[in-house]
Amino acid sequence: MDAAEGETGGLLCLVVGPSGAGKDTLMERARAELAPRGRHLFVRRVITRPADAGGEDHEPETVAGFQARAAAGDFLLHWQAHGLCYGIPATVAAARRDGLTVVANVSRAVLDDARRRAAPVRIVVVDAPDAVLAERLAARGRETPEDIRRRLARARAEMPAGSDVVVVDNGGALDDAVAAFIRAIDG
Repeated sequence: MDAAEGETGGLLCLVVGPSGAGKDTLMERARAELAPRGRHLFVRRVITRPADAGGEDHEPETVAGFQARAAAGDFLLHWQAHGLCYGIPATVAAARRDGLTVVANVSRAVLDDARRRAAPVRIVVVDAPDAVLAERLAARGRETPEDIRRRLARARAEMPAGSDVVVVDNGGALDDAVAAFIRAIDG
């Protein structure tokens, strides 16, 4: 049995959405607001990139170390994207047993696996209108306009669906989106 199979207690909230939707921003703001309650665990992902590479706070790991940990069952969920390996530590199962809501930024590619192995789950899709996403991606300066168009088309084609999905619109006022995000993970 995998680390998460058969777990009961807290909910697993899986945060997904297209690049530029503001997932990290909403998670950071929600973490700060919810911390005093002591009922939520925001997962620190394991990623095969150096700690000082920028981006989110994460646990750095080598590719070989990551592969060994995955083989040993150290991850509840793991995937590869953009040349990196990402993992959600299996230790989150203990937090769920203790009744905590666990919040993790994941790839859409692991949602079916999570639904099978780690129920109950809630999938929180952070989204924004295409024009807003395109503007945010262009401001990053890492992709051409054509790359951005392809990325947005792919994101629309891969949107998850189901009764366990809640969509949070992050295309308007940030405070409104933060409030909606907190309702989604707290509801």
